[in-house]
Formats: sequence, C-alpha cells, structure tokens
Amino acid sequence: MQIKQYIIDPLKERIENTIGFFQFAAETLTELFAFRKNTNIGFIVLVRQILFTGFEALGIISLVSLSITGLIIIQGNSIIPGFSQSSLFNTIFVSGITRELSCLLTAFIIVARSGTAISTELGNMSVNLEIESLVAMRISPVSYLVVPRLVGVTVSMIILTIYFNFVAILGGYFFSIIITHASFFDYLLSILRNFTVADFASTLLKSTLFGIIISVSASYQGLRVSYASTEVPQRTIKAVVQSLGLIIIVDIAVTILTYLG
Repeated sequence: MQIKQYIIDPLKERIENTIGFFQFAAETLTELFAFRKNTNIGFIVLVRQILFTGFEALGIISLVSLSITGLIIIQGNSIIPGFSQSSLFNTIFVSGITRELSCLLTAFIIVARSGTAISTELGNMSVNLEIESLVAMRISPVSYLVVPRLVGVTVSMIILTIYFNFVAILGGYFFSIIITHASFFDYLLSILRNFTVADFASTLLKSTLFGIIISVSASYQGLRVSYASTEVPQRTIKAVVQSLGLIIIVDIAVTILTYLG
C-alpha cells in the first residue's frame, strides 16, 4: 500500500501530466496556423505580450549583459594581461556568451517575468470561470488566449537575445578601452572572425524553442487551475520548474546537434 502511495501514484500522475503537456503543446501549435483568423482582441493580446515581455525587459537584459561581459573582461585581464585583445577572449565571447549565455539568461529572465505572469493570469481566469465562459461561447481558450501569448513571448525572446548580444559587444568594447584602449574596428573584426553561420543559426533556434517552451508551459499550468485560488501559486511554481528543466534539456540537445553532430 505504501509503495503504491509514495511511488506508483506520483509516477503515474507525472506520466499523465507529461502526456497532457505534449498534447496541449500540439494543440497550441496547430492553432498557431489559424492565428490570422483571430479577432482584433487576439491581436491586442499579442501586442501587449510583446510590450510586457520584450520592451519592459530591456533594462534588466542590458544590466545582465553588461555585467557578464564586464566581469569576464575584468577577471580575464587580472589573470592574463591584454586578455580582451587576445584570441582567447574572442573564443570565450562567441562560445560562451553568443552561443549559450545570451539565450539561457534571456530565457531565465523571461521565465521569471513573463512565465509567472502568464501562469498567474490564466490561473486567475480559470478560478473566476472566465475560461468556462469562453468555452460556453464556443471560443477556443487556446486560440484566443494561448496562441497570442506564444507568438508574443517567442518574438520577444528572439529580439531580446539579439539585443543581449548587441549590448554584450558594446559593453565588451567599453570595458576594453578602459583597460587597454582598444580600437573598436579591430575589436569588432576580431569577434566577427570567430562568429559563424552555425552560431547564428544555433542562437536563433534556441531562442525560438525557448520562447515556445516558456509560453506553452506557463499557459498549460495556468489553465490546469480548477476552482481554488490556492492552486494559482502552486501551478506558477510548476510552470517555472517545468520551463527551466525543458530549457536546459533543449539547450544541451541543440548544442550537441549543432556542434557535435
């Protein structure tokens, strides 16, 4: 009895939740192709989501990008003189920041801001029976509520990742001229020499997949709230954990397929 209670039942529930999540993801991606047929309100939701996820996150993205680049240059130059002008820095910048950190840190910030907001908002709508009202009016909650958020978060994720790299390049030059008085043209050219099409493709692919993961996970957990408001924070926490776990798994898989395949 105890084995069933503590091992079998939780395992069965986790498997059912996993299957339900992928079914929900498939339904969302199917509805995505019909998004252009949505009402103007669906478009308004999309615009608001881009403004909240993308525009309002520019400040924290800039701070994180500058901090990471600055710390790498300061610590590197304290160990190796002229580090910011060496090929080692260019390799670390492209391999570490462009390929990995820009996507991951941007995704983590969006999970903390937008993922939690989406899950909480949809959870409260479920508690207030607004989701049931949409179903009663024969309006698909997935098409009406989830798809605009998916598009908004994914577009914002791609733009913020590119912005992260742009700020990192400018920040790297800023810290470099303070320490070594480097030429901007030489600095930029040395970075571009190490940047390949595979790097850009990997960054773009990861950003797209991370945006889909965050929006689908947050929406799925939010819509699973039934009638108790106490479920909302619980589902929000599950959305964060699920998003972070899937992001890390996908990041490893894409990196292996792109650079080791």
